[in-house]
Amino acid sequence: MIEVFKEFTFEAAHRTPPYSDLHGHSFIVEVLVRGEPDAEFGWAASLTTLAPSIKLVQNALDHKYLNDIPGLEAPSLENVARWIWRRLDRELPGLHCITVCRGHPGQREGCVLSAPVAA
Repeated sequence: MIEVFKEFTFEAAHRTPPYSDLHGHSFIVEVLVRGEPDAEFGWAASLTTLAPSIKLVQNALDHKYLNDIPGLEAPSLENVARWIWRRLDRELPGLHCITVCRGHPGQREGCVLSAPVAA
């Protein structure tokens, strides 16, 4: 079993009443795919084949107000991870884990989603 991952970032605003007013974050997302090593290249998936699906998700979130995106009306880190999972699950065979973080290195906070998500 081998795992490969691809990271992307996005900038977005949100609010989570009653916990916060409107504010923004720099988010870092890691998409991890697991599988048996390819006989020729040894990878679980080609990073090049992962890129187009991941780019679509990034574009849907970057420089947006997350609360306005259908399915993200309550945009906690956990719900953002679930939203991303639902968009990539059918596109990326072997999808194993989505990590969503915010904050600066050494002060980051986030969540890891590694269980299948019901549609």
